[in-house]
Amino acid sequence: MKTIVAVDEKWGIGKKNGLLFSLPLDMKFFREKTSGKVVVMGSNTLKSFPGGNPLKNRVNIVLYPGGEKRDDCIVVDSMDELKAELKKYNSDDIFVIGGAMFYHTMLPYCDTAYITKVESDGGAEVFFDNLDNTENWSLKETSERQETNGYYITFNTYVNSDVKEL
Repeated sequence: MKTIVAVDEKWGIGKKNGLLFSLPLDMKFFREKTSGKVVVMGSNTLKSFPGGNPLKNRVNIVLYPGGEKRDDCIVVDSMDELKAELKKYNSDDIFVIGGAMFYHTMLPYCDTAYITKVESDGGAEVFFDNLDNTENWSLKETSERQETNGYYITFNTYVNSDVKEL
């Protein structure tokens, strides 16, 4: 299983249930990585999408205890139900996409993290675990620095040396 996120220079990821920045290059990267795959998220992340609708061209799985079942995505009530659902898919095709608490909960089960680093402080209210200071995580690869919509970003790949079983 993988995770994918854009972080500011303080590892911030969001405020007011939204993204910190509008980053066309990062959105393109996200689409390329996750299209045709499985995206798994918490309920607030689903609610943050336009119209509260799931992402197109992907299987959307939402951990939403007590949430109503829907035809356009798979809603699970508990971590046990989530783990059972995720076992139906190839783990290389599963991407954890937020929010902050869900990232934190799922991070130990991920083998790879795709982190877009933005050279700016977005004034975040919620944060991703700083993988530079997280045991078992190490930086494997960093892209060239690129500009998108007035921000400088790099695409970074981190790997987990101690992945927990689902």
